[in-house]
Amino acid sequence: MRQAALFWLSQTDARQKAAGVRALRDSWLQGELSLDSNAIIAETDNIPGRPAKPDLVAPLDVKRRAMNTVEGRAALIHALAHIEFNAINLALDALWRFPGMPAGYYSDWLQVAQEEAYHFSLLADHLIALGFQYGEFSAHNSLWELTERTAGDVLARMALVPRTMEARGLDATPAVRAKLAQAGDKAAAEILDIILRDEIGHVGIGNRWFAYLCEQRGLDLLAAYDQLAKQYRAPQMRPPFNIEARRAAGFSEAELKILQA
Repeated sequence: MRQAALFWLSQTDARQKAAGVRALRDSWLQGELSLDSNAIIAETDNIPGRPAKPDLVAPLDVKRRAMNTVEGRAALIHALAHIEFNAINLALDALWRFPGMPAGYYSDWLQVAQEEAYHFSLLADHLIALGFQYGEFSAHNSLWELTERTAGDVLARMALVPRTMEARGLDATPAVRAKLAQAGDKAAAEILDIILRDEIGHVGIGNRWFAYLCEQRGLDLLAAYDQLAKQYRAPQMRPPFNIEARRAAGFSEAELKILQA
């Protein structure tokens, strides 16, 4: 299963990657795949596999367009689709890269990869309905950059990708949904409802495995997170925060108080 995850991570066609990941999880659930959690797998050259388009630019260089136009809504949907495409890759990377974790860890991240592939497909299909294709707009790569920085330690990966970067998505989604609904894009708003529901679970998976690793290593969870955020230059958390969603994803009341302070 981990070797297959690396194969799909390296594939460059976004649609094929999404379909392959969904098929991979079906095969796992049907008992057609084995899992060697201790195998040391050699990294391939093409990580992550991505299509030639979209062009990747600095976050501040991604053009913003007015929401009162179809093109403006499509640009926002495209940005969300690119986040979900990157999220497929980060889930697959968490799955293949780190040996020695319990079997449930790998099963969890395969579930995340499959759900991110579903989200990407929903958004890419909606782009087509608006008259555009994934890849037509520029995009940024900050989510994957932090994934690369944490490649050497599963503790850092769990701390800073799902429960930091993806948790920021929990905070941002309600406002984005409201913007799309106000613009009359009911279909996009409904897709974001699905994404928020699933992302609460994804952040929860990150929280669960971060807590597991802290316990295994005898670390205080709050202190470990603070140290890792500084060491790996994680983005600063900025309000507004979706406290209800973060609580549902397993953040402790102590963490939420620190965040709000």
